[in-house]
Amino acid sequence: MNGQSSGQFFAMGGYGLYVWGSVLVVLISVAAELLDVVSRRRVILKFLKGQA
Repeated sequence: MNGQSSGQFFAMGGYGLYVWGSVLVVLISVAAELLDVVSRRRVILKFLKGQA
């Protein structure tokens, strides 16, 4: 961090809201995608067990 305070780091020269907002949107999207994949896997496995 080169001797900067943590507040200056998170503010990122006035662009912190955009940067951290973008990071948050990406993390939420990835989490939603993972939950969707797990849910679909469960449905497919139930379907395949019913076919056997």
